Parts: sequence; C-alpha cells; structure tokens
Amino acid sequence: MSHSRWKSVRERKLGTSALEPEDVVQARREIRLSMALARAVYERRVELGLTQAQLADRAGLTQAKVSRIEGSDTVPTLPLLSKLAHALDASLNIALDDDEIHVSFTPHRTEAA
Repeated sequence: MSHSRWKSVRERKLGTSALEPEDVVQARREIRLSMALARAVYERRVELGLTQAQLADRAGLTQAKVSRIEGSDTVPTLPLLSKLAHALDASLNIALDDDEIHVSFTPHRTEAA
C-alpha cells in the first residue's frame, strides 16, 4: 500500500477530529531529530573516509558512543555535538520548524580532490 493511500486510510480510521496524543507527537519528533542527526554524522564521517573508531579518537569518545549516535540510540548533549563538529572538521547546522527537521554538516574547508 502506498504511503498516500495508507495515510488516507489512517485518517478515515482516526476520524477528522481525532488527534494523536501530544506525547506521541513529541516522541515522533524526537525520533526524527535523532535519525536526522545520525544520518548527518554518518554521511560526513564516510565523506571524510573515517571509521567509527577514527572519528571516536578524533572526538575523544568511544567507538561504541559513535555507533550509538549513528544508530540514533542516543541524543547527544550540546558539548558532545561540539566535539563531533570539531572532529568532523565542520559546522553543525540544525533547522527546526513545525514539521521539518534538517541536520547537516558544512565542511570548514574543501577537501583536496
């Protein structure tokens, strides 16, 4: 079943006035944020050709911690995000709007080709 069809079936089942509980909405948002960060860390690490162990060494973390971040199993603190950005030689960009979450790393300098 396509996403749009599933969504319309779901809306009919919920009814037009039924809404998800606020705690469910918040949990979904936190999961989306965690997944967006995980993807951005993974993509930047791969772009640099680093292993999780190498990134961990650069950031002063353990490989297991990097694995948990990339697996969206943890939500890092701001100081940890700063360490990651420094280790990935990039600025961390996070844009949070109502339903949109964008997380990316902007390299500090262009890597030699």
